Order: sequence, then structure tokens, then C-alpha cells
Amino acid sequence: MLVTLTGGAGAGKTTLATALAATTPRGPARVLHGDDYYFLTPEQGVWEPDESGVPRLDVGDPRSLDFTRLAHDTDAAFASSPVVIVDGLFARHVTPRTANVRFDIFVDLPADLRLARKIQRKCLRDGFPLDVLLRNYLNHRRAAHEQHVEPLRGGCDLVVSGDRPVDDLAQQVWTAIAANELIHKS
Repeated sequence: MLVTLTGGAGAGKTTLATALAATTPRGPARVLHGDDYYFLTPEQGVWEPDESGVPRLDVGDPRSLDFTRLAHDTDAAFASSPVVIVDGLFARHVTPRTANVRFDIFVDLPADLRLARKIQRKCLRDGFPLDVLLRNYLNHRRAAHEQHVEPLRGGCDLVVSGDRPVDDLAQQVWTAIAANELIHKS
């Protein structure tokens, strides 16, 4: 079974992926993080110059992800795990070749709470400059979310609220999957 977790930066996708893997009702789960699949060189992906003219990868654009490599790694994960969980801004786009039952989830959280979580994680915990994060958000990331991430909501099987306790969310997801009898089909 393939479970994807799509949603905005800071919505809680990775936290939910960890909780789902820990509580899967069907054997071990493997988690793949979309953040690990961005292109690393300017020959691939969408690169935009920053204020000083240095090219920076546009992580808010799905063309900046190596979906071929992600699909390959998803197929490889199915070789050892009955459940593969992919989290990321654009996880809904993953298309492995392995035949599988699929359940797509959109993790929703209001923009102000996503931004607050991002500030806590990147700036307060990791030391990223707050002014750079806010400028990037206001000048680009907010619009990129509306253009590229938000439209994926409609193609998902379930929308969950990222402000609920993660254990409750994991139970909600597994209950929805069981209600659709997907656990037994995979």
C-alpha cells in the first residue's frame, strides 16, 4: 500500500509519516521524504536568482523534484515493506511502477500556523536568518503554495487537520483506510 502525505511546508507531514509508520496495522512501513529528492545542480529543476544574483533552487515548484528517482526508490521500498509512506509538498505526484493500493492524504493547516512552525524549526532551532525566511515567504513561497500545493487537495482521498494531536491523526488515517477496505486489498 502506498500512502502519500501532501500539504504545505510546516503542516506536519513528516511528523504524521513517523506516527503512521509506528502504528501501521500491516507489517513494517518504509517512509520516504520528498525533501530528499530535490535536484542538486542547476542543470535540473527550477533555479531562480536570489537578491544577490546567486541561483537558488525553487523548492516550491514541483519541477524541482526528481520524481523519477522518487518513483524508483518507492518501487525499491515495496520490495521490503508492505506499506510505503511518502511525505512532501508534492507527494501526491509520486507514480511508482509497482502495482499497489494507494491512499492520498492532504495535511491541512492555516498559513499562519505553517509559517510559525517554519520559523520555530528553521530559524529558532536551526539558526536560519528570519529576515530571509520571511522575505522568501512573502515574495515567493506563499504564491507557490497557492499555485502548486493547494490544488493537490482535491485529488486526495482524505484531508486531515495538521493542528490535531499526531496520534489522533494517525488513528484517523488508519481508520479511513480500513473503512475503505484498502488494508485488505494491498
